[in-house]
Amino acid sequence: MKVPAWFIGVAAALSFGGMASAQDRWRTVDPANLLVIDTIHGRILVELEPRMAPNHVERVRTLADRGFYDGVPFHRVIPGFMAQTGDPTGTGAGGSDLPDLKAEFAFRRGAEDGFVPVPNAGPGLVGLMGSMPVSSQPDAQMMFTVDKKTPAQGLFCPATVGMARSGPVDSANSQFYLMTGRNDRLNGTYTPFGRVVQGMEAVRAIKAGEDAQDGAVQGEPDRMVRVRTAAAMPAGERPSVRVMDPASPTYQASIETTRGARGGAFNVCDLMPLVEVTP
Repeated sequence: MKVPAWFIGVAAALSFGGMASAQDRWRTVDPANLLVIDTIHGRILVELEPRMAPNHVERVRTLADRGFYDGVPFHRVIPGFMAQTGDPTGTGAGGSDLPDLKAEFAFRRGAEDGFVPVPNAGPGLVGLMGSMPVSSQPDAQMMFTVDKKTPAQGLFCPATVGMARSGPVDSANSQFYLMTGRNDRLNGTYTPFGRVVQGMEAVRAIKAGEDAQDGAVQGEPDRMVRVRTAAAMPAGERPSVRVMDPASPTYQASIETTRGARGGAFNVCDLMPLVEVTP
């Protein structure tokens, strides 16, 4: 997928800490929530979001740290949509020896979850929670609920990571996909469980499939070389990721820059997390 010039310019100007305001707030991603996917095209770093989909996150952690995903192909890749992997058979019909998961299409958001609204960025109330784009009911509803929370769901924007499934809603197992484009049809019908915070250029470089075969990759596919949570990696090899709080001045300025570039087409899916990665 060709990346718009406005998006490249905004990302280049705002994706490093050197331009950050002294008032900006950063958080360090928990190593247990940092999925490290090594490919021949480079490293892909995914921040897992257990507040949205705790069971799916635990499944991916478990399989990754077992080495289950090592060498597994990207068997279905549609440019401008997604790159799908997680099936050792490469057919799209395989999975792990673990039981299928119940759907986690939506979650309940509390005031402590740090949701940052982005006005006029999509239908209803939308914003950012951690690295994730989110649609939510208003905070005011929390005072009327027993758990003091309100319904919300993650959105399938570029860089969102979602769990694949077959027809039944509770059929997700090991397969997942990395979004390269926005797809609103998936919202509320598939489980989002994380977001790529670095390495989208590697995701977009993955060998594409055939249009006539619904994205099925012909011949030798690209593969995940090694997949682990950062917590399972030796300390000397473990990357460290800091993500800027979307409420910070620099991030808020980036939102307005993107809004101005996109005009009436502006959507929360146009926003990417601002990160620092070491080493």
